[in-house]
Amino acid sequence: MARIRVLVVDDHRIFAESLAAALAAEPDVDVSAAGSGPAALRALERAAAEGRGYDVLLVDAELGAETAGNAPAVPAPRQEETGVVDGISLVAGVSSGRPAVRSVVLAEKDDPRAAARALQAGASGWVAKDCSLQRLLAVIRGVLRDETHLPPALLTGVLRELTAARKHRTESERLVESLTPREREVLRCMVAGLGRKAVAERLFLSPHTVRTHMQNVLGKLGVHSTLAAVALARRAGVGPAEPPPGGLRLSGNVVERGSQLAQ
Repeated sequence: MARIRVLVVDDHRIFAESLAAALAAEPDVDVSAAGSGPAALRALERAAAEGRGYDVLLVDAELGAETAGNAPAVPAPRQEETGVVDGISLVAGVSSGRPAVRSVVLAEKDDPRAAARALQAGASGWVAKDCSLQRLLAVIRGVLRDETHLPPALLTGVLRELTAARKHRTESERLVESLTPREREVLRCMVAGLGRKAVAERLFLSPHTVRTHMQNVLGKLGVHSTLAAVALARRAGVGPAEPPPGGLRLSGNVVERGSQLAQ
């Protein structure tokens, strides 16, 4: 009998251990539990190194909420620095780095917006925490057949959210396309978190010229802050500027080469 390896990820220990124990009673299920996003990532790495990777992640929709709040997903490096990985970020990271692993989000309430975010991040299912064990097992087996599972009551709301997200992305892409090539370079530097002086050094421009380009970028995008410009750029699929060649790395207003720092 082929066994299904499941990892329950929930920072409420009693729930995680109880669910793991219930699933472990099934003859074809091996299950472990992790109490946080970082712990789940370590468990995935260990299992992969041992050649017995997990098949399905059951992830709490509110994972890390008490620590991280309801902020949007953050890039992996920042997760490692803070030690906080929220549920949607975990799903996104696993979907990107371990595409063979299926993720199912466990939620205390139906939330179309959160469910849409989970699906966009790569989740294969959204299940209520108060569902029956047999229903959860059916979802686990279903996602391994490449099925997507949503409660019927959520379907209309999730489709509306996904349609709205696509509309926002299309509008963001149109605004970004209105920028000149130089302004797009500046925007990519802004996405990378570079300050005005660092952008000037990166693009071999004067700080005054960079200031003008940044003002033009904000105006054409119809936003009033760098943070809003970066959020819009992300929606449009704009990535950060690539590090310059030769090992030169820019951080804020500091240029680094080897062990030497120059303001």
